[in-house]
Amino acid sequence: MSDSSTPSRPAAFSYPGHGANARTGVAICHGFTGSPLSVLPWAEHLAAAGYAVSVPLLPGHGTNWRDLARRSWLEWYGAFEDAYRDLAATTGTCFVAGLSMGGTIALRTAARNPVAGVAVVNPGLSFYDRRVRYVGVLKYLQRTTVPLQEAESTASATDDGDYSLTPLQAVHQLRKLFSTTLRELPSVTAPALVFKSDTDAVVPASSLALLERRMGPSSPEVVRLPDSGHVATLDVDAPLIFERSLRFFQDHTPAPSGTPEQP
Repeated sequence: MSDSSTPSRPAAFSYPGHGANARTGVAICHGFTGSPLSVLPWAEHLAAAGYAVSVPLLPGHGTNWRDLARRSWLEWYGAFEDAYRDLAATTGTCFVAGLSMGGTIALRTAARNPVAGVAVVNPGLSFYDRRVRYVGVLKYLQRTTVPLQEAESTASATDDGDYSLTPLQAVHQLRKLFSTTLRELPSVTAPALVFKSDTDAVVPASSLALLERRMGPSSPEVVRLPDSGHVATLDVDAPLIFERSLRFFQDHTPAPSGTPEQP
């Protein structure tokens, strides 16, 4: 992944580091049924500051819902962890970040790898619809459902492929990912920054409560997003996410060897 041009359709993309931040990387994960386009402005903002940035396209995404139905959560997670490890191998310090399910994947990556820090936007760990607890059976009775839609969303639209239907098999995989990540949250020791929209029709407030209760020894820093919906990286509060996460990465990047830290 070395194409730094702006993609018009879903694709993995990356930016090389430059300047003072050239040896610091940030791997960013998109969300369920989304694509790297949903976090592209965030990645571009970090790249403009000199960070090396990598955003993989998860299997079953950027194509169509039939493709998604054939994929497992382990494939989604594995694709992102591979991208993180590739970036970490070429940088001195590497962070992870993500939106929605991408935030969940970033948190699990932080639980299993020596990341420098993790920044997530509306990470998913629970569902609004309680019927999801039975999705392992429901998927055999009903193949698909209609996707969740936010009424009067102000987020910019992206062309992520054909996800006009949501396969229940994929929802079952998503539930497995959430459950596994919840069990592993106590292993997250890296500093964490969490952005949470006050109005989010996709991920309930219980996800943040679970994260705060189960994460490792230090509590995450929470930044509220008062004017954005679920895909906040493309919404009104996006500049706040970009600037605050940039400061977080700066604050948690070790000073180069032999360079005195700023007071």
